[in-house]
Amino acid sequence: MALSNAQYQEIMRNYQAQQLLNKREQDQRVDEVYKKLPAVKELDRAVSTRAVLRAKELLNGDKKAIDRLRDEIADLREQKMFLLASKGYPADYMDMHFCCPDCEDTGYTKSGGKCRCFLRAQMKLLYSQSNLETILQQENFDTFSYQYFDDERIEPAVGTTVAGYMKQVCRWCRDFVQQFDEKGGNLLFTGTTGRGKTFLTNCIAKELIDSGHSVIYFSAHDLFEVFSKYRFEYQAENEMKDTYQHILECDLLIIDDLGTELNNSFTSSQLFFCINQRLLSKRSAIISTNLTLDRLRDEYTDRVASRIISNYTIIPLYGEDIRLKL
Repeated sequence: MALSNAQYQEIMRNYQAQQLLNKREQDQRVDEVYKKLPAVKELDRAVSTRAVLRAKELLNGDKKAIDRLRDEIADLREQKMFLLASKGYPADYMDMHFCCPDCEDTGYTKSGGKCRCFLRAQMKLLYSQSNLETILQQENFDTFSYQYFDDERIEPAVGTTVAGYMKQVCRWCRDFVQQFDEKGGNLLFTGTTGRGKTFLTNCIAKELIDSGHSVIYFSAHDLFEVFSKYRFEYQAENEMKDTYQHILECDLLIIDDLGTELNNSFTSSQLFFCINQRLLSKRSAIISTNLTLDRLRDEYTDRVASRIISNYTIIPLYGEDIRLKL
């Protein structure tokens, strides 16, 4: 999931373009105010003049120059706010406005780390330049079809046909997307191979990606490979560290085919840490697995199973292997 140099430069060019747009829009607002309220322009000039004068006084040994400048600027700013308000302008109308106030459209926070908006842009770019974008164009709510599910025999576990049940499941998935910002939540799709787990996950992923959410997808095997490299390769590249952090912080984490990876004490502990950290930070996840809940408990310990069973909406899928009907 790491960015190439060209991909990184593409993201940074977008930030630079946004900064230029921010400056141009600010200049337009400032010019507008200066034309309607020339007194505001004089006040801004006064601030600059006072700053130069007090700086000279400070250099000449006047230690109280800073205090005088602070008081003068506060007074001039108060006059400016009064004039702006008199014409119906908000107090920050002449300030620079940012799409992302956390990083001020630079991509990096004041602490030096990549901003969440950068990570979101990274994931969007990687998706757009990967095969997954093509997959999501093919596997989404618009292309979901019930013709592959039996609509005659009653499935005892749900009291209706598999086709009828899948219509209900699809509604649950749509509700999950629509209520995502307000409720979040977690889903666990269970069922043997070919029941539609990955397809439904892709439906949800596309909707959330299209609405600007950061979604990261990993097969269980690839996820634990990231954990292993982060844990044991001490010279891991920064992009690998970013990927690890994004696994914990993205809006939605998708873990596909849990149970197909080589399981051991390390994978179990890392799975628990990942699930627990995301639960504590109220970030959502979707897990798909061929394992039953009893097998899940056997494979990943009671505390992993307990976290999932207690905090995930469990959606079992039934029917025949769809892939045999394609």
